[in-house]
Amino acid sequence: MQNSFITDAINLKSYNLSESDKIIVMYSKEKGLIRGVAKGVKKPKSKLGARMDLLVANTLMLHKGKNLDTICQAEVVNSFYKTRQDIDKICYSMYVTEVVHNFGIEDDPCSSIIYDLLYKTLNAISKAESKVEILLAVIKFQLKMMVESGFSIELDTCLCCHEAIKDETLYFVPYLGGLICSKCASHISYNKKQLPYKLRNFFKQMTINDFDEKGEYETKATEKVCMVTFETLKEYITMKSPKKFKTTNILQEIPTV
Repeated sequence: MQNSFITDAINLKSYNLSESDKIIVMYSKEKGLIRGVAKGVKKPKSKLGARMDLLVANTLMLHKGKNLDTICQAEVVNSFYKTRQDIDKICYSMYVTEVVHNFGIEDDPCSSIIYDLLYKTLNAISKAESKVEILLAVIKFQLKMMVESGFSIELDTCLCCHEAIKDETLYFVPYLGGLICSKCASHISYNKKQLPYKLRNFFKQMTINDFDEKGEYETKATEKVCMVTFETLKEYITMKSPKKFKTTNILQEIPTV
C-alpha cells in the first residue's frame, strides 16, 4: 500500500477523539514518537480493541495522513500481561512510559535504542518477582535513558574541583548533573544529597549492566537502597524533563519500606 508503513511501537498514552475513535501516542522503533488514529476502537467489535490499550507492544501498519496517521492493522508483540496483575508494576511501568513520552521526539535518531530500552524495561518489570526486581529494572532504565537523552550523570569526577572521585562520602547535586566531593560540598548551597561511595558504584554498575545481568551490588541491593536510588534519579529526571510529570504523584502514594 502506498503512503503506508509498518513499525514496531509501544502504546504510551491515548486520547478520545470521538465517540468511537481514539488518538494513540506511541513510541516506535523506526520513527520515535508517533501518533495514530484508532478508528472505531471504542466499539465492542473493533479489530484493534485491546491492542490499543496502554503498555502494549504491537507491530503496526499505519496509513500516512496530512495531520495524523491512521492505524490500519495491529499485531500484539507483547502485552506484558503480568504487569496488569500488580499495582506496583502498573505504576512503575506508567512512569517509565511517561519518561519516554517526555524526552522522546518525532523522527528520533536514537529511536531504535530507546525503543529497545523501553521494551526491555517493561518486560523486566512484568517478569519481576519482587519489589526490588521492579526497582532495579526502573533504575537501569533511568540511568540509561538519561545517557541517551544527553543528560548522563557524572560519577567519576567532582564537578566543582574536577578532581577524581575518591573512596569517601560524596554528594549528588541534581542541578549540576553529578557528584561533588565532601570538601566542595561545604561551599555549595545548591540542593545536594549525601551519597555513600558504594551507592556511587551501584549507579555505575546499573548504568553498564543489561537487564539480564546481575552484578555484585544488584544482588546485595535492598528495597530501601533501591528506593533511595530511584527517588534520587526521579528528582534529577524531573528537573531535566521538558514536560511536567503526572505519574510521580501516583508513585508517591505507593507504600515504601
